[in-house]
Amino acid sequence: MNIELVFEQFPIIKSDHLVLKKIEDGDLDEVYEIYSNDKVFEYCGIIPKHNKATVQSMIGHFERDYNKRSRVKWGIFTNDEPRKLLGIIEAMDFNQKVDMVTIGYFLAESNWGKGIATEAVEMLLKFLFLDVNINRIQAEVMPMNELSKKVLLKNGFIKEGTLRQASLWSGKGIVDLEMYGILKEDYVK
Repeated sequence: MNIELVFEQFPIIKSDHLVLKKIEDGDLDEVYEIYSNDKVFEYCGIIPKHNKATVQSMIGHFERDYNKRSRVKWGIFTNDEPRKLLGIIEAMDFNQKVDMVTIGYFLAESNWGKGIATEAVEMLLKFLFLDVNINRIQAEVMPMNELSKKVLLKNGFIKEGTLRQASLWSGKGIVDLEMYGILKEDYVK
């Protein structure tokens, strides 16, 4: 794993339609739109934030976590000007012993069902597998989150099983999680 490609300088990942880039203070209104919507986090271990000042400080936490080399949160933006924030995608829990990382993503509700999450995951997989040389990428999904599971399956992930009562998620209590994974050897086929 070439972890320096992730943490030496914030990586910007582009496709024809989207760009994954750092979330800035100027994105506050769009970040707030996402984080204040209860529906967005129905199947996530994140408690919605209904206070703009709280969301403002969260943007600083994104930077702090990046500088601590623990997590990267990219904004999913349109590739045309002016750029519009559509959602957030992240990579966390970098395990260098086995070259593994966990990903997660969520979109503003107005962007659901448009293929945006599928494309953003595809972009992140390409970067992590081909540039960073990750061997395994995984995602944990609540069993009722059918839309998220479809995004993963379209990108070649395999459902590996259900972790029963395996995690304590904020606002949800102890939850079952389905584990989805993809290996580099699956990706390059």
